[in-house]
Amino acid sequence: MTTSGTPSAMSTGFDLRQLIKIVVYSLLFMNFIIYVTDDIRISAHTLDANSSLLDVTAAYATTLDIFAWLTLLMLFELETYLLSDEAFTRGRVMMMHGTRWVCFLFLAHTLYAYGDSGLELLGLSPVPDVTSLCQLVDGELSYGSNLAYAVLSPENCSTLSTDSQFYLIEKGTVVTDTQGLAIEQQLVWIDLAEALTWLVILVCMEAVVRLQDRGITRGVAIRSANWLKAVLYVTLWMIAAYWIYRGHYMYAWDEALWILGFLAIEMNISDWKSEIRSESEAA
Repeated sequence: MTTSGTPSAMSTGFDLRQLIKIVVYSLLFMNFIIYVTDDIRISAHTLDANSSLLDVTAAYATTLDIFAWLTLLMLFELETYLLSDEAFTRGRVMMMHGTRWVCFLFLAHTLYAYGDSGLELLGLSPVPDVTSLCQLVDGELSYGSNLAYAVLSPENCSTLSTDSQFYLIEKGTVVTDTQGLAIEQQLVWIDLAEALTWLVILVCMEAVVRLQDRGITRGVAIRSANWLKAVLYVTLWMIAAYWIYRGHYMYAWDEALWILGFLAIEMNISDWKSEIRSESEAA
């Protein structure tokens, strides 16, 4: 929260940092549209007429997750920079808290979806009596490996994989080979680790905001939260490096944008802390 008349309030005018924030937020929204399109593309291979509502929401877990994070990011921007203390009426605070809880439900769903997928992949056995991918052509399946999918056909079955063991994933709608299963397992646990990392960062940031809202800018709690966030941001950069290793440059780019977006919020919190200390010294 900013205080009216303070140096970091909107009255200071437009500066380079605000331009960078606008660019980052705009790119994040564009990435959201891309991920929606990507989820639609993949769901064409992973969903069928027998898919349940939970299967559908799991297929669109990334879309729901990013929508929740965009909403939370904008709430933090409002709370730590755009709105003054006087703007935080009781009704507005209740609405913001309610929106946060809805976002937390979306994030909890994402964790469940990733965890469920990870457990499903751990217990898989090879498709019995199948030693060639072409034997599965009549099963109306898609072949998937490293998030690349193709509908199985007599024309491509011999070129997609030369393995002799195959596994049904995505509730039996996609088939993959031994290497594809190993990659799929890595990807889902990386997704789960990433989601948990961001969730802990969110909790730490929320704690710092709540403390500073009470005028507390020093202490073990704030130092511990800031130290933990630094470690977690490094973890996220390592996850971005993994996406590059797997050839998913869009995911690495998206990871970098989210880190920059939340670092912008960290700068807002830092400026707000300076305001609180200045006002305390003046008082």
